[in-house]
Amino acid sequence: MHFMDDSLLPENQEKLVIQVAPYGPQWIPGDSDDIPVTMDEQVQKAVDCYNAGATVLHVHVREEDGKGSKRLSKFNEMLALLREAVPKMILQVGGSISFAPESDGEMARWANDDTRHMLAELSPRPDQVTVAINTGQMNVMELLTEADIAGTSFMNPALQAAYRDMISPSNPSWHVEHIRRLFAAGIQPQFMLGNLTQLETLERLIRKGVYTGPLNLNYVAIGGGAAGLHPADMLEFARRTPDGAVLTIETLGRNVVPMNTMAIALGLHVRVGIEDTLLGPDGKRATSVQQIEQMVRIARELNRDVASVEEARGIYQIGTQWKSVEETLDKLRMVPNRPTDQRGVPARKVA
Repeated sequence: MHFMDDSLLPENQEKLVIQVAPYGPQWIPGDSDDIPVTMDEQVQKAVDCYNAGATVLHVHVREEDGKGSKRLSKFNEMLALLREAVPKMILQVGGSISFAPESDGEMARWANDDTRHMLAELSPRPDQVTVAINTGQMNVMELLTEADIAGTSFMNPALQAAYRDMISPSNPSWHVEHIRRLFAAGIQPQFMLGNLTQLETLERLIRKGVYTGPLNLNYVAIGGGAAGLHPADMLEFARRTPDGAVLTIETLGRNVVPMNTMAIALGLHVRVGIEDTLLGPDGKRATSVQQIEQMVRIARELNRDVASVEEARGIYQIGTQWKSVEETLDKLRMVPNRPTDQRGVPARKVA
Protein backbone atom coordinates (compact mmCIF):
# COMPACT_ATOMS: atom_id res chain seq x y z
CA MET A 1 0.00 0.00 0.00
CA HIS A 2 1.25 3.44 -0.89
CA PHE A 3 1.13 6.12 1.79
CA MET A 4 1.05 9.61 0.30
CA ASP A 5 1.54 12.91 2.13
CA ASP A 6 -2.17 13.12 2.82
CA SER A 7 -2.87 9.42 3.48
CA LEU A 8 -3.19 9.91 7.24
CA LEU A 9 -5.89 12.54 6.87
CA PRO A 10 -9.21 10.87 7.75
CA GLU A 11 -11.13 12.41 4.86
CA ASN A 12 -8.85 10.51 2.47
CA GLN A 13 -9.19 7.13 4.18
CA GLU A 14 -11.71 4.39 3.62
CA LYS A 15 -14.43 4.34 6.21
CA LEU A 16 -13.58 1.98 9.06
CA VAL A 17 -14.86 -1.60 8.83
CA ILE A 18 -15.11 -3.30 12.23
CA GLN A 19 -14.93 -7.08 12.38
CA VAL A 20 -16.16 -8.70 15.57
CA ALA A 21 -15.47 -12.21 16.85
CA PRO A 22 -17.93 -12.50 19.76
CA TYR A 23 -18.26 -16.27 20.13
CA GLY A 24 -14.83 -17.21 21.50
CA PRO A 25 -14.91 -20.97 20.84
CA GLN A 26 -11.70 -21.54 22.78
CA TRP A 27 -13.41 -20.43 26.01
CA ILE A 28 -15.90 -22.45 28.03
CA PRO A 29 -19.09 -20.74 29.26
CA GLY A 30 -17.71 -20.33 32.80
CA ASP A 31 -14.74 -18.31 31.52
CA SER A 32 -16.79 -15.16 30.89
CA ASP A 33 -20.26 -13.72 31.39
CA ASP A 34 -20.14 -12.61 27.74
CA ILE A 35 -20.22 -16.05 26.13
CA PRO A 36 -23.53 -16.77 24.38
CA VAL A 37 -24.53 -20.43 24.59
CA THR A 38 -28.10 -20.99 23.41
CA MET A 39 -28.98 -20.33 19.79
CA ASP A 40 -31.14 -17.37 20.83
CA GLU A 41 -28.23 -15.90 22.80
CA GLN A 42 -25.84 -16.36 19.89
CA VAL A 43 -28.18 -14.61 17.48
CA GLN A 44 -28.89 -11.80 19.95
CA LYS A 45 -25.14 -11.30 20.37
CA ALA A 46 -24.89 -10.67 16.63
CA VAL A 47 -27.69 -8.10 16.83
CA ASP A 48 -26.03 -6.34 19.75
CA CYS A 49 -22.68 -6.22 17.96
CA TYR A 50 -24.31 -4.88 14.81
CA ASN A 51 -26.11 -2.18 16.76
CA ALA A 52 -22.81 -1.18 18.40
CA GLY A 53 -21.15 -0.59 15.01
CA ALA A 54 -19.68 -3.89 13.79
CA THR A 55 -20.40 -4.76 10.18
CA VAL A 56 -18.52 -8.09 9.86
CA LEU A 57 -19.47 -11.01 12.11
CA HIS A 58 -16.91 -13.78 12.59
CA VAL A 59 -19.11 -16.83 13.11
CA HIS A 60 -18.60 -19.86 15.30
CA VAL A 61 -21.43 -21.94 16.74
CA ARG A 62 -21.97 -23.62 20.10
CA GLU A 63 -24.01 -26.65 20.97
CA GLU A 64 -26.56 -26.40 23.76
CA ASP A 65 -24.02 -27.83 26.19
CA GLY A 66 -21.71 -24.89 25.46
CA LYS A 67 -19.13 -26.80 23.44
CA GLY A 68 -18.06 -25.62 20.01
CA SER A 69 -20.11 -27.25 17.30
CA LYS A 70 -18.58 -29.17 14.43
CA ARG A 71 -21.97 -30.00 12.91
CA LEU A 72 -22.71 -28.58 9.47
CA SER A 73 -26.43 -28.63 10.28
CA LYS A 74 -25.86 -26.44 13.33
CA PHE A 75 -23.96 -23.90 11.26
CA ASN A 76 -26.75 -23.89 8.68
CA GLU A 77 -29.30 -23.29 11.43
CA MET A 78 -27.25 -20.41 12.82
CA LEU A 79 -26.66 -18.81 9.42
CA ALA A 80 -30.38 -18.94 8.59
CA LEU A 81 -31.26 -17.19 11.84
CA LEU A 82 -28.51 -14.60 11.36
CA ARG A 83 -29.78 -13.81 7.86
CA GLU A 84 -33.11 -12.93 9.43
CA ALA A 85 -31.74 -11.04 12.44
CA VAL A 86 -28.91 -9.08 10.75
CA PRO A 87 -29.72 -9.47 7.05
CA LYS A 88 -27.05 -7.13 5.67
CA MET A 89 -24.21 -7.89 8.06
CA ILE A 90 -21.21 -9.59 6.44
CA LEU A 91 -21.22 -13.17 7.77
CA GLN A 92 -17.71 -14.59 7.95
CA VAL A 93 -17.42 -18.22 9.04
CA GLY A 94 -14.23 -19.23 10.81
CA GLY A 95 -13.01 -21.93 8.45
CA SER A 96 -9.45 -22.95 9.16
CA ILE A 97 -8.76 -24.11 12.68
CA SER A 98 -10.49 -26.74 14.78
CA PHE A 99 -12.25 -24.73 17.44
CA ALA A 100 -10.56 -26.21 20.52
CA PRO A 101 -9.20 -29.43 21.99
CA GLU A 102 -12.13 -31.69 22.81
CA SER A 103 -10.71 -32.77 26.17
CA ASP A 104 -8.01 -31.60 28.54
CA GLY A 105 -4.58 -32.46 27.29
CA GLU A 106 -5.70 -33.45 23.82
CA MET A 107 -3.82 -31.63 21.07
CA ALA A 108 -5.95 -29.17 19.12
CA ARG A 109 -6.74 -31.05 15.93
CA TRP A 110 -7.84 -29.93 12.53
CA ALA A 111 -10.73 -31.57 10.77
CA ASN A 112 -9.87 -33.78 7.80
CA ASP A 113 -9.73 -32.14 4.39
CA ASP A 114 -13.11 -33.33 3.18
CA THR A 115 -14.83 -31.97 6.27
CA ARG A 116 -13.06 -28.62 5.95
CA HIS A 117 -14.01 -28.36 2.28
CA MET A 118 -17.65 -28.78 3.30
CA LEU A 119 -17.58 -25.14 4.38
CA ALA A 120 -18.24 -24.40 0.70
CA GLU A 121 -21.55 -26.27 1.08
CA LEU A 122 -23.01 -24.17 3.89
CA SER A 123 -26.62 -23.16 3.29
CA PRO A 124 -27.59 -20.39 3.50
CA ARG A 125 -24.30 -19.32 2.03
CA PRO A 126 -22.11 -17.08 4.19
CA ASP A 127 -20.46 -14.05 2.62
CA GLN A 128 -16.99 -15.20 3.62
CA VAL A 129 -14.99 -18.13 4.99
CA THR A 130 -11.57 -17.52 6.52
CA VAL A 131 -8.65 -19.24 4.78
CA ALA A 132 -5.08 -19.69 6.01
CA ILE A 133 -2.23 -19.88 3.50
CA ASN A 134 0.68 -22.26 4.20
CA THR A 135 1.02 -24.49 7.23
CA GLY A 136 2.29 -22.77 10.36
CA GLN A 137 2.65 -23.02 14.10
CA MET A 138 -0.20 -21.39 16.01
CA ASN A 139 1.08 -21.25 19.58
CA VAL A 140 -1.26 -18.63 21.03
CA MET A 141 0.19 -19.26 24.50
CA GLU A 142 3.39 -17.49 23.53
CA LEU A 143 1.90 -13.99 23.85
CA LEU A 144 -0.88 -14.63 26.36
CA THR A 145 -0.04 -13.50 29.88
CA GLU A 146 -1.32 -14.82 33.20
CA ALA A 147 -3.55 -11.77 33.42
CA ASP A 148 -5.08 -12.58 30.03
CA ILE A 149 -6.21 -16.03 31.16
CA ALA A 150 -6.72 -15.51 34.91
CA GLY A 151 -9.87 -17.19 36.17
CA THR A 152 -10.41 -19.16 32.95
CA SER A 153 -10.04 -22.73 31.78
CA PHE A 154 -6.72 -21.72 30.19
CA MET A 155 -5.13 -21.90 33.64
CA ASN A 156 -5.22 -25.68 33.16
CA PRO A 157 -1.62 -26.76 32.29
CA ALA A 158 -2.88 -29.59 30.04
CA LEU A 159 -4.93 -27.14 27.99
CA GLN A 160 -1.98 -24.76 27.74
CA ALA A 161 0.18 -27.61 26.46
CA ALA A 162 -2.40 -28.45 23.81
CA TYR A 163 -2.53 -24.88 22.55
CA ARG A 164 1.26 -24.50 22.60
CA ASP A 165 1.50 -27.37 20.12
CA MET A 166 -1.37 -26.27 17.89
CA ILE A 167 -0.65 -25.93 14.17
CA SER A 168 -2.65 -24.54 11.28
CA PRO A 169 -2.12 -26.94 8.36
CA SER A 170 -2.75 -25.36 4.98
CA ASN A 171 -0.58 -27.16 2.47
CA PRO A 172 -0.79 -26.08 -1.19
CA SER A 173 -2.97 -28.93 -2.38
CA TRP A 174 -5.48 -28.09 0.34
CA HIS A 175 -5.68 -24.30 0.10
CA VAL A 176 -5.73 -24.31 -3.72
CA GLU A 177 -8.66 -26.73 -3.73
CA HIS A 178 -10.41 -24.91 -0.90
CA ILE A 179 -10.17 -21.56 -2.69
CA ARG A 180 -11.53 -23.19 -5.85
CA ARG A 181 -14.54 -24.62 -4.04
CA LEU A 182 -15.34 -21.41 -2.19
CA PHE A 183 -15.06 -19.37 -5.40
CA ALA A 184 -17.35 -21.79 -7.23
CA ALA A 185 -19.90 -21.47 -4.41
CA GLY A 186 -19.77 -17.67 -4.53
CA ILE A 187 -18.17 -17.42 -1.09
CA GLN A 188 -15.39 -14.87 -0.67
CA PRO A 189 -12.21 -15.98 1.13
CA GLN A 190 -11.01 -13.79 3.98
CA PHE A 191 -7.31 -14.60 3.97
CA MET A 192 -5.74 -14.90 7.43
CA LEU A 193 -2.03 -14.19 7.01
CA GLY A 194 0.57 -14.26 9.75
CA ASN A 195 3.66 -13.15 7.85
CA LEU A 196 5.02 -11.86 4.54
CA THR A 197 5.85 -15.30 3.14
CA GLN A 198 2.15 -16.16 3.28
CA LEU A 199 1.31 -12.90 1.50
CA GLU A 200 3.89 -13.70 -1.17
CA THR A 201 2.40 -17.16 -1.70
CA LEU A 202 -1.06 -15.64 -2.06
CA GLU A 203 0.18 -13.11 -4.61
CA ARG A 204 1.72 -15.95 -6.63
CA LEU A 205 -1.62 -17.77 -6.59
CA ILE A 206 -3.29 -14.63 -7.92
CA ARG A 207 -0.71 -14.28 -10.69
CA LYS A 208 -1.35 -17.90 -11.70
CA GLY A 209 -5.11 -17.45 -11.80
CA VAL A 210 -5.88 -19.66 -8.79
CA TYR A 211 -7.88 -16.79 -7.26
CA THR A 212 -9.51 -13.96 -9.20
CA GLY A 213 -11.45 -11.91 -6.70
CA PRO A 214 -11.17 -9.08 -4.15
CA LEU A 215 -8.26 -9.37 -1.75
CA ASN A 216 -9.46 -9.06 1.85
CA LEU A 217 -6.77 -9.81 4.41
CA ASN A 218 -6.33 -10.13 8.16
CA TYR A 219 -2.82 -9.50 9.46
CA VAL A 220 -2.77 -12.07 12.27
CA ALA A 221 -0.38 -10.81 14.96
CA ILE A 222 -0.76 -13.56 17.55
CA GLY A 223 2.88 -14.74 17.80
CA GLY A 224 3.92 -18.36 18.10
CA GLY A 225 4.57 -18.85 14.38
CA ALA A 226 2.54 -15.87 13.17
CA ALA A 227 3.50 -12.21 13.36
CA GLY A 228 4.32 -10.68 16.72
CA LEU A 229 3.64 -7.25 18.12
CA HIS A 230 6.43 -5.10 16.68
CA PRO A 231 4.75 -2.15 14.95
CA ALA A 232 7.46 -2.13 12.29
CA ASP A 233 6.38 -5.61 11.15
CA MET A 234 2.77 -4.45 10.85
CA LEU A 235 3.86 -1.40 8.86
CA GLU A 236 6.00 -3.49 6.52
CA PHE A 237 3.11 -5.89 5.95
CA ALA A 238 0.86 -2.94 5.13
CA ARG A 239 3.52 -1.52 2.80
CA ARG A 240 3.77 -4.83 0.94
CA THR A 241 -0.01 -5.30 0.69
CA PRO A 242 -1.37 -4.51 -2.80
CA ASP A 243 -3.00 -1.09 -3.10
CA GLY A 244 -6.34 -2.60 -4.06
CA ALA A 245 -6.54 -4.92 -1.04
CA VAL A 246 -8.41 -4.37 2.23
CA LEU A 247 -6.28 -4.98 5.32
CA THR A 248 -7.58 -5.68 8.84
CA ILE A 249 -5.40 -5.95 11.95
CA GLU A 250 -5.99 -8.85 14.33
CA THR A 251 -4.12 -9.58 17.53
CA LEU A 252 -4.82 -10.84 21.05
CA GLY A 253 -4.96 -9.90 24.71
CA ARG A 254 -4.44 -6.33 25.90
CA ASN A 255 -2.59 -5.61 22.65
CA VAL A 256 -5.89 -5.43 20.72
CA VAL A 257 -6.63 -1.78 21.47
CA PRO A 258 -3.15 -0.30 20.90
CA MET A 259 -2.61 -2.27 17.68
CA ASN A 260 -6.07 -1.34 16.42
CA THR A 261 -5.58 2.31 17.33
CA MET A 262 -2.53 2.35 15.06
CA ALA A 263 -4.57 0.59 12.38
CA ILE A 264 -7.33 3.20 12.55
CA ALA A 265 -4.81 6.02 12.27
CA LEU A 266 -3.17 4.37 9.25
CA GLY A 267 -6.46 3.92 7.40
CA LEU A 268 -6.57 0.16 7.94
CA HIS A 269 -9.41 -1.83 9.51
CA VAL A 270 -9.87 -3.61 12.85
CA ARG A 271 -11.07 -6.78 14.54
CA VAL A 272 -12.25 -7.07 18.15
CA GLY A 273 -14.25 -9.49 20.29
CA ILE A 274 -13.83 -11.99 23.09
CA GLU A 275 -12.28 -14.54 20.74
CA ASP A 276 -9.25 -12.24 20.75
CA THR A 277 -9.38 -10.84 24.28
CA LEU A 278 -11.50 -10.90 27.40
CA LEU A 279 -9.79 -7.74 28.62
CA GLY A 280 -9.62 -4.09 27.70
CA PRO A 281 -6.31 -2.19 27.75
CA ASP A 282 -6.87 -1.36 31.42
CA GLY A 283 -6.85 -5.05 32.32
CA LYS A 284 -10.55 -5.12 33.16
CA ARG A 285 -13.05 -7.44 31.50
CA ALA A 286 -14.55 -5.99 28.32
CA THR A 287 -17.46 -7.51 26.41
CA SER A 288 -17.47 -7.76 22.62
CA VAL A 289 -19.98 -4.91 22.46
CA GLN A 290 -17.83 -2.73 24.71
CA GLN A 291 -14.81 -3.44 22.51
CA ILE A 292 -16.74 -2.36 19.40
CA GLU A 293 -17.93 0.79 21.13
CA GLN A 294 -14.35 1.61 22.06
CA MET A 295 -13.24 1.29 18.42
CA VAL A 296 -16.06 3.62 17.39
CA ARG A 297 -14.97 6.19 20.01
CA ILE A 298 -11.32 6.01 18.93
CA ALA A 299 -12.30 6.42 15.27
CA ARG A 300 -14.38 9.47 16.15
CA GLU A 301 -11.48 10.98 18.10
CA LEU A 302 -9.39 10.61 14.94
CA ASN A 303 -12.27 11.98 12.80
CA ARG A 304 -12.42 8.75 10.84
CA ASP A 305 -15.87 7.69 9.71
CA VAL A 306 -17.18 4.23 10.58
CA ALA A 307 -18.62 2.33 7.62
CA SER A 308 -22.30 1.44 7.50
CA VAL A 309 -23.05 -2.16 6.61
CA GLU A 310 -23.83 -1.14 3.03
CA GLU A 311 -20.52 0.73 2.81
CA ALA A 312 -18.65 -2.23 4.36
CA ARG A 313 -20.07 -4.57 1.74
CA GLY A 314 -18.84 -2.17 -0.92
CA ILE A 315 -15.37 -1.89 0.62
CA TYR A 316 -15.08 -5.69 0.81
CA GLN A 317 -16.65 -6.01 -2.66
CA ILE A 318 -18.88 -8.81 -1.44
CA GLY A 319 -20.20 -10.88 -4.35
CA THR A 320 -17.56 -9.64 -6.81
CA GLN A 321 -15.55 -12.05 -8.95
CA TRP A 322 -13.34 -11.28 -11.93
CA LYS A 323 -12.88 -13.23 -15.14
CA SER A 324 -9.14 -13.23 -15.74
CA VAL A 325 -5.72 -12.86 -14.17
CA GLU A 326 -5.22 -9.60 -16.03
CA GLU A 327 -8.45 -8.09 -14.74
CA THR A 328 -7.66 -9.23 -11.19
CA LEU A 329 -4.19 -7.70 -11.21
CA ASP A 330 -5.63 -4.47 -12.58
CA LYS A 331 -8.42 -4.30 -9.98
CA LEU A 332 -5.97 -5.04 -7.16
CA ARG A 333 -3.62 -2.40 -8.59
CA MET A 334 -0.78 -4.90 -8.87
CA VAL A 335 1.91 -4.79 -11.55
CA PRO A 336 0.89 -6.96 -14.55
CA ASN A 337 2.53 -10.31 -15.23
CA ARG A 338 5.63 -10.05 -17.36
CA PRO A 339 5.05 -10.45 -21.11
CA THR A 340 7.38 -12.78 -22.96
CA ASP A 341 10.85 -11.29 -23.54
CA GLN A 342 10.10 -8.06 -21.66
CA ARG A 343 12.81 -6.69 -19.41
CA GLY A 344 12.32 -4.30 -16.53
CA VAL A 345 9.14 -3.76 -14.53
CA PRO A 346 5.99 -4.48 -16.58
CA ALA A 347 4.04 -1.28 -17.12
CA ARG A 348 0.43 -0.85 -16.09
CA LYS A 349 -1.95 -0.13 -18.94
CA VAL A 350 -3.35 3.37 -19.20
CA ALA A 351 -7.14 3.48 -19.47
